[in-house]
Amino acid sequence: MITGSLVALITPMTQDGHIDKPKLDALIEHHIASGTHGIVAVGTTGESATLTYDEHADVIRQVVQTVNGRIPVIAGTGANSTHEAIDLTQRAKDAGADACLLVVPYYNRPTQEGMYQHFKAIAEAVDIPQILYNVPGRTVADMSNDTVLRLCGIANIVGIKDATGDLVRGKDLIERTPDDFAVYSGDDPTAVDLMLLGGKGNISVTANIAPQAVAQAAELAIAGDADAAHKVDQTIAPLHSGLFVEPNPIPVKWAAAQIGLCEQKIRLPLTDLSDQYHETVLKALKDSGIKG
Repeated sequence: MITGSLVALITPMTQDGHIDKPKLDALIEHHIASGTHGIVAVGTTGESATLTYDEHADVIRQVVQTVNGRIPVIAGTGANSTHEAIDLTQRAKDAGADACLLVVPYYNRPTQEGMYQHFKAIAEAVDIPQILYNVPGRTVADMSNDTVLRLCGIANIVGIKDATGDLVRGKDLIERTPDDFAVYSGDDPTAVDLMLLGGKGNISVTANIAPQAVAQAAELAIAGDADAAHKVDQTIAPLHSGLFVEPNPIPVKWAAAQIGLCEQKIRLPLTDLSDQYHETVLKALKDSGIKG
């Protein structure tokens, strides 16, 4: 089972809008050196929605090759087309990813039965560990806990990223799913509390900026040390709010540029962080001890 701090990695880009492959390699090395427990490549934070199909597969391949087995790599391969999700998942398996992260289909608003059949079809088509991803704030469609329980009976569906931020709902998932099914937080502000309830890790945006602290907080929370986990988490709490003043990954990519991790480049229809929020994010970096 993959556990701990799993960074939802940004995808660095050059000023002309191409994938910055040297910076991507540097980010991977930075995370491994900082104690990050796993990398999620080309998820929401990695701008999966604006990468071309080939770029998407190329980034997964590069991350797998650069990591070279040192930590797990989870590839974002979700789509609102079941056929496309199957193809991306197969490409990720062929590239050597350890697992795939599959978002609830967006825009077309499937029913609970449609979601079940979608994920079942992918799991049956590609033999790789698969993690469901429920983020109704983005997809509109919201996968119920009962649907998750139906899906966790499929052998290679091994977990879920719950980005609802609803701890009552997360606790219900943890209590009702089998012990070998991992519930991960997808919400940095509530991640420590979910892990203290039995969650297995945090698929984190904040880890892009504060990898050591997020990893330490995850280790402590999974070990059940509530006081120590909260103490560490409190040091980076300003980031948990500051990195979401505009839709992710706008603030985190801007913040990463301020501390030299990447260029300040993001693809349309996303735009650079609005001027009115520059001071807010800079203050979050300073208050968290990231930038002097």
